[in-house]
Amino acid sequence: MSDWLDQLPDAARAYLGGRKPDEVECIVADIAGVARGKAMPAAKFATQSRFYLPNSIFLQTITGDWAQIEGQAFTEPDMILTPDFSTATAAPWTADYTLQVIHDIADQSGNPVQIAPRNVLRRVVALYNARGWKPIVAPEMEFFLVARNVNPAEPVEAPVGRSGRKAAARQAYSMSAVDEHGPVIDDIYDFAEAQGLEIDGILQEGGAGQIEMNLRHGDPVKLADEIFYFKRLIREAALRHDCYATFMAKPIEDEPGSAMHMHHSVVDAETGRNIFSEADGPESHAFLHFIAGLQTHIPSVVALLAPYVNSYRRYVPDFAAPINLEWGRDNRTTGLRVPVSDPAGRRVENRLAGMDCNPYLGIAASLACGYLGLIEGAYPKDEFKGDAYSGDESIPRNVGEALDLFDDAPAVRAVLGEEFCTIYSTVKALEYKEFLQVISPWEREHLLLNV
Repeated sequence: MSDWLDQLPDAARAYLGGRKPDEVECIVADIAGVARGKAMPAAKFATQSRFYLPNSIFLQTITGDWAQIEGQAFTEPDMILTPDFSTATAAPWTADYTLQVIHDIADQSGNPVQIAPRNVLRRVVALYNARGWKPIVAPEMEFFLVARNVNPAEPVEAPVGRSGRKAAARQAYSMSAVDEHGPVIDDIYDFAEAQGLEIDGILQEGGAGQIEMNLRHGDPVKLADEIFYFKRLIREAALRHDCYATFMAKPIEDEPGSAMHMHHSVVDAETGRNIFSEADGPESHAFLHFIAGLQTHIPSVVALLAPYVNSYRRYVPDFAAPINLEWGRDNRTTGLRVPVSDPAGRRVENRLAGMDCNPYLGIAASLACGYLGLIEGAYPKDEFKGDAYSGDESIPRNVGEALDLFDDAPAVRAVLGEEFCTIYSTVKALEYKEFLQVISPWEREHLLLNV
């Protein structure tokens, strides 16, 4: 790997500016989307072509416990990690010149590890490719800047802005509200530029300290890599200014939650034409089949779109989060929205996913539903016109219900991979069991002396 510096993307080379890097972080995303891996001196990295991590990193819950898979011994065999140099990027918040590199993951026979989230997404994209299609995604990232919270028993609070006041809620699209967090946003821009990551725009959302960041459309795996990088980047930018950035679905009571809206389109791989539009412009049958697939199969993948107990606190009527699977044109109360566009840009926006989901798995799950719709050839319900918040709820409302639907969804599991689905369900069931052992402040306040 003596020539590895020659394989770096332009942005990484520009960041180094002819200097040799000091350190390289060899990373992968685990089930939760947390970066796992090893950091090493760049000189050491240059002498190796592969690295090793145990497959148990995909059995770890968000609390650090380990799931046991029935019928499998817990022997923690090593996986082989190979650098994907197209993902190499700066870690510009460090004191020295550090690069991050996402690694491909294979077993000891050289086969892709099917339970790795990045490989799950690649598997789904490959199904589209086999049909001559290229899926395109454009994610929107919502997150909160919050005051430092060093005691988990204390509620999360809005941060203090440049004015010395706490961030105010219900200031959606306010430029003044964005300016309150100007120093953090400036660092986000600077870090993104150093990393070669493109931001389409940043705006103030409806919550106190809540920001939305839009990314340009593109390849699903590349965009999931960017979200994976952006989460770390944004957290580091916030820490520089004495606050936290959180991607919890619902960090503050009585405030809206944070979503990862996903815009989907599909193009013909040979011609580049958007298959959601007919040659003369109108909506195609494929467009309607894709929507039908989302309506039919999303309940089975909510466990991936809303992976934690906190995720379901976001699904509250009139809090800018959908509780339905209706679809509508330019209607933000529906779970599936068709934005205003020309025929070439025709797309569907899935508004169900929370920002707490693993980006690889959230995108894979949504694309899997659309793929099944294209294959099954069904048609969606009639377009919903009006306020869909007033309709019936059509998604599971807690982790237990979501996992039951996920476990009983053979079509979805075939697309995502049975081995991955078994691991995911086992890990999430263990997390849910751990949560059910916790006694909340609400219970102590209202039940301790009253029942």
